[in-house]
Amino acid sequence: MIDILNLALPYFGLIFVGFACGRLKRLPENGLAWMNFFLLYVSLPALFFRIMSKTPFEELNNLPFVLATTLGTACAFFVSGLIGRAVGGLSLREATMASLAGGYGNIGYMGPGLALAVLGAKAAVPVALIFCFDSIFLFSIVPLAMALTSGERRPLLPTIVHVAREIVLHPLIVAAYCGAAAAALHLQLPVAVDSTLQFLQNAAAPVALFTLGVTVALRPFGRVPWEVPAIIGVKLLLHPLIVLGLMLAFGPFTLEWAATAVLMASLPPALNVFVIARQYNTWVEPASVAVLIGTFVSVVTLTTVMWLIRTGQMPLL
Repeated sequence: MIDILNLALPYFGLIFVGFACGRLKRLPENGLAWMNFFLLYVSLPALFFRIMSKTPFEELNNLPFVLATTLGTACAFFVSGLIGRAVGGLSLREATMASLAGGYGNIGYMGPGLALAVLGAKAAVPVALIFCFDSIFLFSIVPLAMALTSGERRPLLPTIVHVAREIVLHPLIVAAYCGAAAAALHLQLPVAVDSTLQFLQNAAAPVALFTLGVTVALRPFGRVPWEVPAIIGVKLLLHPLIVLGLMLAFGPFTLEWAATAVLMASLPPALNVFVIARQYNTWVEPASVAVLIGTFVSVVTLTTVMWLIRTGQMPLL
């Protein structure tokens, strides 16, 4: 348990560092725009591409596992949206961001490190599959929903073209399919290029965590919206339970694959929820609150899941 805490707590500590800096040195918030751009268009795409490109392509062919994990994410996504509508009275546009908070875990820069630490190298391929197909699902449905709820009156065909362009050209989707293509072609990048991508990948977690802490510090932390605790409950409790049931229903899978799926589903709301909320200027403050509180609560829930996996007390087979 001490080893697990030593691995997980630095992620949470960086948020506190950003929060403290934001409180002590109140610089203009518009300075965060470049950090958000760096995350969404530079660092995170580098992370997506490297994980996909370094996964043996033949090992990516496990349709039952993909269906089970993506269905689990979709269930958490839509349940969270319904909660946002029913409890918080959110608009469809706001409910889309609430859905993202309930379905999109921190699978990018928190998931791989924790999964490999808990389950070893055998977790690498299932992590990559979850990473890829969750991202394709979420970053297809979110731009589609945001385009359809933007309030702009457009003819049907131009609207479809606009939505398709947003989906196909989204930087994280581009990174995912380019990484899969690189894996299929056994593409070896020049050492200098790969090292540059690794530098960018390594920057994703500290920049995102620090930026989240600063942003929360610069915003008045008042009432927590009613829908946020329920959405956090979906992400940290319901999502892993759904995935656990789907592992049993779609399996059998090896212990490492099933445990990786449950662990990834147990991750707190992704920091990208906050970044994307800012990108669309929708549900921004609740998104930052959901990510912050969800991350703090996951210190208990996530480490409990990790302990259950390590001690063999989770009924996965």
